[in-house]
Amino acid sequence: MRELHKNPNLSLRQQTILDIARREGRVLVEPIAEELQVTPQTIRRDLSELCRIRLLQRVHGGAIAFDGIENLGYEARSKMAAPSKSDIGKVTAELISNDSSLFINIGTTTEQVAMHLMGHLGLLVVTNNLNVVNILRRNKNINVMTAGGTVRSEDGGIVGESATDFIDKFKLDYAIIGVSAIEEDGTILDFDSREVCVTQAIIRNSRSVILVADELKFQRKASVRVCNVAEIDYFITDEKPPANFISVCNEHNVVIKTTVVS
Repeated sequence: MRELHKNPNLSLRQQTILDIARREGRVLVEPIAEELQVTPQTIRRDLSELCRIRLLQRVHGGAIAFDGIENLGYEARSKMAAPSKSDIGKVTAELISNDSSLFINIGTTTEQVAMHLMGHLGLLVVTNNLNVVNILRRNKNINVMTAGGTVRSEDGGIVGESATDFIDKFKLDYAIIGVSAIEEDGTILDFDSREVCVTQAIIRNSRSVILVADELKFQRKASVRVCNVAEIDYFITDEKPPANFISVCNEHNVVIKTTVVS
């Protein structure tokens, strides 16, 4: 987990809110007001100030840690929208047939897909995510292959030129990809250019590409372009996406599936 730096210009309460956001990934107004024994209005004012100085970013009901040039720590990412990610994983796993082959890239949402694939049979899974390896290796009916390359100690992701070269040796049925941010115009973004190169190789070596992301990805910012949604076949998410994004998906025949029952 990244070190929590203290800001001398913040009140003790604001610093506490910021520390929680960086540790947990997000803060919600009502729970944090109860925890700190202040009114929701006080928390909203604190969040507004923290967002004004670009330490947090407002989302519905609260705020998330601002991460414009650097991704959040793994622990914080894994806690953000955890129930939604599990639901996305379940819906995505239902698209994958037994006796098929697939890539799974780095991401806490793609790891949830792996969890829901544990009951499948006859899969070949190629991944650059050591967490996915540790999940799926327990199923003797799933053959798991991992890319070589530089292992990020923070999250178990494998990145770099060697990983990209390894991915290019395959042509598989599906790609399950997670990303850090999505723009309403269909631009899909991440933070680490080495990771992006591997994801791009996964996309071009797959017959069907499935993007998995919760609705918070539309409220985050990242700096490295992965691709456009036009290169995706399915988008699995937890809430209805923004109207502009839906229009782009419709234009390029991208199937959107949400976990919300209408």
